Amino acid sequence: MGLADASGPRDTQALLSATQAVELRRRDYHMERPLLNQEHLEELGRWGSAPRTRQWRTWLQCSHARARALLLQHLPVLVWLPRYPVRDWLLGDLLSGMSVAIMQLPQGLAYALLAGLPPVFGLYSSFYPVFIYFLFGTSRHISVGTFAVMSVMVGSVTESLAPQTLNDSTINETTRDAERVRVASTLSVLVGLFQVGLGLIHFGFLVTYLSEPLVRGYTTAAAVQVFVSQLKYVFGLHLSSHSGPLSLIYTVLEVCRKLPQSKLIGATGISYGMGLKHIFGVDVVGNISAGLVPPVAPNTQLFSKLVGSAFTIAVVGFAIAISLGKIFALRHGYRVDSNQELVALGLSNLIGGIFQCFPVSCSMSRSLVQESTGGNSQVAGAISSLFILLIIVKLGELFRDLPKAVLAAIIIVNLKGMLRQLSDVCSFWKANRADLLIWLVTFAATILLNLDLGLMVSVVFSLLLVVVRTQMPHYSILGQVPDTDIYRDVAEYSEAKEVPGVKVFRSSATVYFANADFYSDALKQRCGVDVDFLISQKKKLLKKREQLKLKQLQKEKKLQKQAASSKGASVSINVNTSLEDMRSNNVEDCKQVSSGDKMEDATANGQEDSKAPDGSTLKALGLPQPDFHSLILDLGALSFVDTVCLKSLKNIFHDFRDIEVEVYMAACHSPVVSQLEAGHFFDASITKKHLFASVHDAVTFALQHPRPVPDSPVSVTRL
Repeated sequence: MGLADASGPRDTQALLSATQAVELRRRDYHMERPLLNQEHLEELGRWGSAPRTRQWRTWLQCSHARARALLLQHLPVLVWLPRYPVRDWLLGDLLSGMSVAIMQLPQGLAYALLAGLPPVFGLYSSFYPVFIYFLFGTSRHISVGTFAVMSVMVGSVTESLAPQTLNDSTINETTRDAERVRVASTLSVLVGLFQVGLGLIHFGFLVTYLSEPLVRGYTTAAAVQVFVSQLKYVFGLHLSSHSGPLSLIYTVLEVCRKLPQSKLIGATGISYGMGLKHIFGVDVVGNISAGLVPPVAPNTQLFSKLVGSAFTIAVVGFAIAISLGKIFALRHGYRVDSNQELVALGLSNLIGGIFQCFPVSCSMSRSLVQESTGGNSQVAGAISSLFILLIIVKLGELFRDLPKAVLAAIIIVNLKGMLRQLSDVCSFWKANRADLLIWLVTFAATILLNLDLGLMVSVVFSLLLVVVRTQMPHYSILGQVPDTDIYRDVAEYSEAKEVPGVKVFRSSATVYFANADFYSDALKQRCGVDVDFLISQKKKLLKKREQLKLKQLQKEKKLQKQAASSKGASVSINVNTSLEDMRSNNVEDCKQVSSGDKMEDATANGQEDSKAPDGSTLKALGLPQPDFHSLILDLGALSFVDTVCLKSLKNIFHDFRDIEVEVYMAACHSPVVSQLEAGHFFDASITKKHLFASVHDAVTFALQHPRPVPDSPVSVTRL
């Protein structure tokens, strides 16, 4: 014990000494390397295009190993079920499955009402799709089945294609329900086809265009839509069918107008014992047929009418499912395959539609219950589906006298989670105003224009907002942080100082057709030089010089002609001319000759000036010069290059060279360099020697190869 105590201080001292030595070595660490432009970098790193692999050959290969890999990829249950830890997970999955089934039973009945269908079809939609997802899904915790948002989207379709009334005459309820079931099941098949097709061609990234503020704003607005749609069951009212834009507003106004006609409501036992359906006209669930229904082929004639709604429902359903799936996967440390999730959800809807189910997705409330009650895998989902099967086959009659108002209350209670998302307004206001704008536009568009048009408007607005934000990036002039090779915005770092004679310009976004003009304008403005004014003045002065030269040449020719004609006239003088007249003529000739000689001298001097090497410089023309000789474009944010970007960069080179400033580029990524080459950007005047590996290399090279600057530089500002 004492030995250990004695060795402790020595070990600590040795550790401190080692730490101090490492620290000293860090302080003495110094790296030197030659300047690297793009040509040197390519030579040093042996840069070249990667060999092209023909992917289609890999896809068409046939082997036992590849067939097995494809089977395991598209049927994940074969991967995880043989490794299922029965002793550790089975009890938790059993309790979780029973808990979810208890929730799924009333929700299935209630969400069928949202879809405009008889309640028993909500039970079918809680059995078939859940078991199919158990086989093909990759998430261990989400609960697939009926969902309020999906149900209300289906309801808007069924009510528009199979309305309550037609030509002011009430349609038979049995006929109407049969038509709505046919529409909903066909819609489910079409949704499944879209999802399976998108999953097989690896279009799982499609959901990335639905940002989190958009999804949360959309589900919140959908929750409001669901809440309003249940008011007629809560108050026992018979409302007209409203669809299209502003249908929610019309429904609320009609509910307020008919509110005095509402009926008192009781629970299932009171309803059955007191006969509320017969005495008070309380709307109840009605007959629930025992057993499963046979498969029915979809009505392909409805495909053309349902294709738009089917695609919207497919995207929304997948977005909700994958969002929740990734949340649980991140929390529990496993991976969710977005493309396989599309296939699994698509097969659930496709096969479910054949068995007269309506489109389903993932329920937020049930997924949270499945996770919190100990669920570890989709075995919990399989158990819940088997419990629903037992209800369908044997126990469905117990819910025959359940008032629809109770189901409406269940729906409204389950909306509280989505309605709480109204608090996102405060959080987005503090965190990001652009995300708040997306949330508000999505919410308002979905409330006013309905679910399908609202989603379309919100996606378009979100993409336009991205374009607008890339059009107005942050532009900055960079300065060197003292004693480092790091360059930062001089407006943000007080110690960062501009390198004398060198301007370093950076944009926070890539340059493309939508912001190329803004990039050029911001560059000229931040450099403090009115480039366009200098170029125009230079051209005017050079043009004026050319015009003066031309006039001088014309005058010279004219004087030569006059001199020649005057000499001929003096030879042919009249003999009778007096001596005084001859003298006067000689004097005038002498004056003309002397003036011609002076003009010739001036013309010669002008030609010499024009032939001088600096005759067209800003200084020679009397124009102010920029206070820097080199401009460096930090292109580290450039992710791709289009033709407009190529033209803008070339124009920048030409414009600044016209005002005697050399231009360099720095920090380009290899794909960008390849695109510059493919666009024929490099030529005799712009080579890869103007492209450097880093800003520091470009600055060092520019300082070693400066262009002449005036002794007392004059800053030119925009007029």
